Amino acid sequence: MQTPEPIIKPIPHEETWQIRHNVMWPDKPFDYVKLPNDELGKHYGLFVGDKMVAIISLFIEGRSAQFRKFATIISEQGKGYGAKLLEHIMQEATQLNIDVVWCNARVDKTEFYRKFGLQPTDQTFRKGGIDYVIMEKLL
Repeated sequence: MQTPEPIIKPIPHEETWQIRHNVMWPDKPFDYVKLPNDELGKHYGLFVGDKMVAIISLFIEGRSAQFRKFATIISEQGKGYGAKLLEHIMQEATQLNIDVVWCNARVDKTEFYRKFGLQPTDQTFRKGGIDYVIMEKLL
């Protein structure tokens, strides 16, 4: 049986929480993955058939957009779904006349983001025992 073509569509912010928790912070309380401004973001799910397998959230402020809470179900990683979501976000930002797209990237994921034109800045920090670097792409 052939795998259905993935579909990306907007979702309510609450629908991102389970994947965020399972993939990003499974050892933290469930509320840890909720953002105080979640309702202000644009949230997208990537679906294979009727199953959501990846999520990303985009927060726009002026002509800058930050993507956050980008995660793919562990069993579905390595299939290109994250790349499709990130491409979708970059296209969306371009259509919205955004000047810069940025993220707080886990240091061990910087090579992935470089493939999409994001470059590391000199801003780094540590959260929850994980090292991050702010990466950005000028559009």
